[in-house]
Amino acid sequence: MLNPVNLRRAFAAAAAMAIVPAIAVAQTPDTAAVPKVGQQAPDFSGPASTRYGLLKDQLHLSDLKGKTVVLAFFPRSRTKGCTVQMESYRDRYATLFNGGKGIVVVSISTDADTMQQSWARDANFPMVFVSDSSGAIGKKYGVIDEKNHYDTRVAFVLTPDGKIAYRAMPFKELTETAYGELGSAVASASHGTSAGTH
Repeated sequence: MLNPVNLRRAFAAAAAMAIVPAIAVAQTPDTAAVPKVGQQAPDFSGPASTRYGLLKDQLHLSDLKGKTVVLAFFPRSRTKGCTVQMESYRDRYATLFNGGKGIVVVSISTDADTMQQSWARDANFPMVFVSDSSGAIGKKYGVIDEKNHYDTRVAFVLTPDGKIAYRAMPFKELTETAYGELGSAVASASHGTSAGTH
């Protein structure tokens, strides 16, 4: 017979097991709708912010030509998995992204730009955040979960000429190898080679 503490734990475990598959399914985009490695990345613009404040002008992807760009789509600011991902980017910024020299990391979610900016300031994130509150950017990239209105966790690396060199679908923020693969893809894209799909 289960005591009340063990019964609560068993119930919580069963509830978690029921939720995890639903989240995993929602986090995996339809690969047919996602731009492929070698294709030109779809252009977009959106309200942007950094840890220092809201940007006066919208960020246009086309303005970043000439730089290696990482597009990091994520579901929600200040949630557990997203915090792990963005803190990992921050803590490895020098090694993964060459300290931002010639590389721009653009983190994209459906959160309001004010929420993203507050989070970036509080956590001292060095990357740029773009608000996709309408879901239009996520739709262009095939990563929007329209039912729940959030962008799924997918990462793209773009070459300086704007072509997709790498995509991770989904980006597995809790897996160490995901960061190693991303770092290799960024280095390859910066040197003009394609890293592929994972």
